[in-house]
Amino acid sequence: MPTFDAVSEVDHHELSNAIDQANKEIGTRYDFKGSDSKIEQTANELTLISESEFQIKQMAPILREKMAKRGIDVSCLDFADIIEMNKKAKQQVTVKEGLDKDIARKIVKLIKESKIKVQAAIQDEQVRVTGKKRDELQQVMQLLREANLGIPLQFNNFRD
Repeated sequence: MPTFDAVSEVDHHELSNAIDQANKEIGTRYDFKGSDSKIEQTANELTLISESEFQIKQMAPILREKMAKRGIDVSCLDFADIIEMNKKAKQQVTVKEGLDKDIARKIVKLIKESKIKVQAAIQDEQVRVTGKKRDELQQVMQLLREANLGIPLQFNNFRD
């Protein structure tokens, strides 16, 4: 029986490339000249560091643009509030990965309400969809693409 997995993943190699490109652009831009502005990465946490809140707000679109050019969906970013102390400003950015239980349940509920003859099961941080026909699975993929779940979805492990 044909199956596929609905997952939410980020290519970490492309993410680090996007951050490197953003840091290069920040280093060469005139409005950041003389400031110690940079983006640091630790696992799924990014930290935007600069001298003022204004510069942090200028760095966010650069990061989004570089990620979009690298094929990373920017809806996986969760920006926290900007913290200013002394002459430094910081902003934490979380890279969301994996499907949490609430979103996985929402996906299963959407599939069941669509009346497409497939089964959906939650497995860790992914949803496995099984059906008798490939066309039904493709309908489910289209349904999930159109549903605005607030996270980027990928479909992998497609088996016939």
